[in-house]
Amino acid sequence: MSPKNVVFKKICKDKSVGVYMGRRDFVDRMDSVDPVDGVIVIDREALQGRKVFVTLSCTFRYGRDDMDVMGVAFRRELYLSTRQVYPPLQDREQGVHTRTQAKLLRKLGDDAYPFFFEFPDNLPCSVSMQPAPHDDGKQCAVEFEVKAFSAESQDEKIRKRSSVKLMIRKVQYAPESQEVSAVEISRDFPVSDKPLHVLARLDKEVFYHGETMKLHLNVVNNSSKNVKNVVVSVDQVATVVLYSNDSYVKCVAIEEGDTVSSGATLQKDILLLPLLANNRERRGIALDGKLKHEDTNLASSSIVKPGVLKEVLGIMVSYRVTVKLIIAGEVSLELPFKLMHPKPDTVKWRRSSCSKSSSDRIFEA
Repeated sequence: MSPKNVVFKKICKDKSVGVYMGRRDFVDRMDSVDPVDGVIVIDREALQGRKVFVTLSCTFRYGRDDMDVMGVAFRRELYLSTRQVYPPLQDREQGVHTRTQAKLLRKLGDDAYPFFFEFPDNLPCSVSMQPAPHDDGKQCAVEFEVKAFSAESQDEKIRKRSSVKLMIRKVQYAPESQEVSAVEISRDFPVSDKPLHVLARLDKEVFYHGETMKLHLNVVNNSSKNVKNVVVSVDQVATVVLYSNDSYVKCVAIEEGDTVSSGATLQKDILLLPLLANNRERRGIALDGKLKHEDTNLASSSIVKPGVLKEVLGIMVSYRVTVKLIIAGEVSLELPFKLMHPKPDTVKWRRSSCSKSSSDRIFEA
């Protein structure tokens, strides 16, 4: 997550417009979403009479821009909202919604103007698919972007020198859940009078990024067959729901090597740690959206709000523990779980005047 007490800034090449934001991670709490707030700083001389606009966009990209074929872009704009910032359409103080904006306006002076967006309920969270080490350019991803630009009107073609973009992320935190995930199966074999019985259990349904998972495994092999290998894996399932409904299953943690002879029992706690650090060279693994200067992690589980179509979410991510027993073929079972960020002890945003706290560090985005 973005560090605290940091202000992210980015200024366009002709110096006419600059964006200042106190954060780049915005939390979807299911019942509400953090608003996107910040400040635009203008240079009146560089503007030469042009207006200043700011946009919030959500884009689903399923190929690099240089892969466009016959004028068909491999990207789809899921959301776009535009605001005119200068000349202001309302009193500057009326546009202040958060403490961060008030602090920035006081610090940046009379040529600073606030902007504010609220996310609609049906937008996905930030997700990107990890490219191979030799891949260049942007890959499959759901991305959010704040863009400020100067122009005669918002419909005019935007000049690159007069525009500036700042990537942001929309993230979800883990819901409160005390549920236990457990699966139990019995398997009969043609030449055995008694079955193979397997019980697998996780103590909870939700795990946090970086948290070690403990799987309780109980195998009672009353069959006449020997279990040659027990393979336990954490699988990430990423489904591209917007245009193809293709699913990509990637193992992100694995433990194996146990055997269970005929008539024997295996009772074991197996530790699993799904981490991006152990999977950095693997193409196609889904990640939480990545920002410049910051590392990221495996993608968080997707949680669909009631009434929202899955197709709008772009990329759906889920996790499961898979237990496979190699015995006269294969016996397998799956335990679904959620992998997410823990909910921090933060106060929900609210409209407020400036509070006198420690000064922020300016960070070039």
